[in-house]
Amino acid sequence: MDRYDLVVVGAGPGGYVAAEHAAELGKKVLLIEKENLGGVCTNRGCIPTKSLLNSAKQYVHALDCGKFGVHCNDVSFCLEEAMAWKNETVETLRSGIQFMMKTKKVDVVFGEAVFVDNHHVKVGDAAYETQYLVLATGSSPFIPPIEGSTLPNVVTSDGVLGLERLPESIAIIGGGVIGIEFASFFSMVGVKVSVIEMMPEILPMMDGEFSKLMRREMKAVSFNLGCKVTAIKENGVQFINAKGEEKFIESELVLMSVGRRANIAGLEPLNLNVDRGAVVVDDHMRTNVDGVYAVGDINGRSQLAHSASRMAQVAVDDMFGARKASMNYDAIPWAVYGMPEASGCGLTQDGALKNGIEVKCATVQMRSNGRFLAENGKRASGLVKVVVDAMNGRILGLHMIGPYSSEMIWGAAALIEAGMTVDEVKDVVFPHPSVSELIKDACFALK
Repeated sequence: MDRYDLVVVGAGPGGYVAAEHAAELGKKVLLIEKENLGGVCTNRGCIPTKSLLNSAKQYVHALDCGKFGVHCNDVSFCLEEAMAWKNETVETLRSGIQFMMKTKKVDVVFGEAVFVDNHHVKVGDAAYETQYLVLATGSSPFIPPIEGSTLPNVVTSDGVLGLERLPESIAIIGGGVIGIEFASFFSMVGVKVSVIEMMPEILPMMDGEFSKLMRREMKAVSFNLGCKVTAIKENGVQFINAKGEEKFIESELVLMSVGRRANIAGLEPLNLNVDRGAVVVDDHMRTNVDGVYAVGDINGRSQLAHSASRMAQVAVDDMFGARKASMNYDAIPWAVYGMPEASGCGLTQDGALKNGIEVKCATVQMRSNGRFLAENGKRASGLVKVVVDAMNGRILGLHMIGPYSSEMIWGAAALIEAGMTVDEVKDVVFPHPSVSELIKDACFALK
């Protein structure tokens, strides 16, 4: 029986980062993956969706580039070529992860992991013993028990990434990040898009003002809020709207995008504490079982790729005593990569008030920024909002909507993680001209 310091099950951004980090500490590591290296993020999530969104944005920019003095003729969008670009990107990154594992001397085994106990795992006929175990098995699209949800015209985010042609119309059930990104993609390339959302607003983690702006900017999308889907038909979706009226939207394709479910099947021999379908962990990623850690979507704490990677670092540092670390969920940024982009980190104004925190807020228009204006014009929209503790000036949240948002939000995470105040941010020198100056402008706009 092969013996390891650490066995990691699942090779997504939680699993392969855990394996890499432990190997860098000089530990003997085994990484087990039943499909492809990179997990959902690389193969069916973050990377392929951003590849397609980029293709759609290039198409929209080409259609609208005349105002910049650039003129294109016969602009068209080819799904087949966009998919080929997406596939090439995925394969390149997957190969990169494989090379990294080889470089770090991490043993990789492909197959289904079968758990014997907290120190023993099997893959086929091979058995492995380990001091520590990291579970990083990820999540899968959730399919609610709606009449017609198994019809051939219904797909999840996995199925959409394999389309061979664009539908004439699509109904998207769910107005979360996945639903809005696909709504953005399909609407940009000329597909008729309808979004049906049960909540009164899309993107519930977003500042309310920004959610409304997002919908306003996605002019080609029909939004149906506060609606309950009652059935899916071969030609569309039946639902009850916010007024209690029964409605029907015709659509060639239906995208089910109502959330994801942790992959916990097969973990029973470990006797883990599970709550609401996710493995219970503390802020060091420890489970209730000695030597077993759970990172990423499987623990339900934060279903983001970068959260999984940070959880992996925290878990490995804890198990091997490399350094003291714990998760700070207040400083985890999120981003929506549609058109427009949006991002945020920390508390919203409403979230702070619900927690009984008195706050001060300031919002600035992106078009007030020199670089933003030069590259987007006066008609482009965008906002940056800062949320500050009224008692001590500490930054509690920062939210953005508009181009470049996803590339700037890391700065908000750094400010919140460091516990910086508004006055301290005012002393930071930002490059000019850069859109990032809006962060400083929002701080100066506070009264």
